[in-house]
Amino acid sequence: MYCDPRFSRVREVFERQFAEGQELGAAFAVHLDGELVVDLWDGVADRHTGRPWERDTPAFAYSCTKGVAAAVLLHLAEQGLVDVTAPVADVWPEFAANGKESVTVEHLLTHQSGLPAVEEPVPVEEFEDQPAIAARLARQAPVWEPGTAHGYHALTYGFLVGEVVRRVSGKSVGELVAAEIAGPLGLELWVGAPDSVIARTARLKAADRPRSGRTGEPPSADPRAVAPTVGEEATDGGRMEDLLAQMARAALDPGSLMNRALGNPGMHLLEGGANNPVILRAGWPAAGVVTTARGLAGFYRSVVSGDILRPETLQEAMRPRVDGPDRVLFLHSSFGLGFMRPSMTFPMPSPTAFGHSGMGGSLGMGDPERRLGIGYVMNRMSSGASGGMRAPNLVQAVYDSL
Repeated sequence: MYCDPRFSRVREVFERQFAEGQELGAAFAVHLDGELVVDLWDGVADRHTGRPWERDTPAFAYSCTKGVAAAVLLHLAEQGLVDVTAPVADVWPEFAANGKESVTVEHLLTHQSGLPAVEEPVPVEEFEDQPAIAARLARQAPVWEPGTAHGYHALTYGFLVGEVVRRVSGKSVGELVAAEIAGPLGLELWVGAPDSVIARTARLKAADRPRSGRTGEPPSADPRAVAPTVGEEATDGGRMEDLLAQMARAALDPGSLMNRALGNPGMHLLEGGANNPVILRAGWPAAGVVTTARGLAGFYRSVVSGDILRPETLQEAMRPRVDGPDRVLFLHSSFGLGFMRPSMTFPMPSPTAFGHSGMGGSLGMGDPERRLGIGYVMNRMSSGASGGMRAPNLVQAVYDSL
């Protein structure tokens, strides 16, 4: 393990979270000005066998994938292969069905398309056939008028964005990540892991609280797990209580939009859920990345430094397109072009931070003003849209050390 003395506070927080029993196995990495200044790991990768967490132990990081998929699509836009302001149907004609002719690629990236759930049950046999799942979404009608509201497309984001990528490039998000990002930059990051990586991937432990079989990022009933400094809702106790009550009711209703968005395709249908090789291999562009903390931090280092996207592309991608109540998560959320922006569901200490969290607590983020790239992965899952406070506490320690 390595920690620059300037960031000793970060190591203290990391070690305390293990001492307090919050972690099983975890890793945290920070790049500052392109230099790896924090590279920490500890614990066990598999509680059943006692396999230790090593420097190169990767973990499944759920929706941290969305930021990677966004970068892939934006890179294609830089090449002139896709126009994010144009209708999706320009590159995917079948998508125009059921009144979706005017839905733009930007609507997909910003969770505004009105397609937060696959309404037809997706059979297990289709889990590795992304075009087939995308075809189901192409046939659907939106549940709200596209562009008039946003709601977290927990899983459908990836099938929608991924199909646009496939239509304009002929390749999947995972193939482009391997060929144009992770491979050339030497990043330990896979959207669709090979068997050799799957064999050493950390085994996730489910959150202590029942999760009703959901597979995306459900909102938390714990107000500590949302940003305490962003949005008027956070300072209004009555409003927060009302939001939590709405979330609790939705969580108990199998037919709620929240549960439909979070649970189909259902990872829980496979033995071991997200630990199953089918999921680790499938490379869903919304929830499919297998990465080390160092790999995830390196990805955001490279985005911030201009190695993946042009600086002007990043600035445009960071500009919030939606900011307010989320139709699926209820809480205040904010999105640029595929990247989360500071909000109740992405609690960040800096207004120039961007990135994406993942179910259970994983986090990838960058900050061009502070020249940071940060990655956190773990295998003890926590409930909540932000996965508890482990990652936010570590990020805060980083900023406190600058």
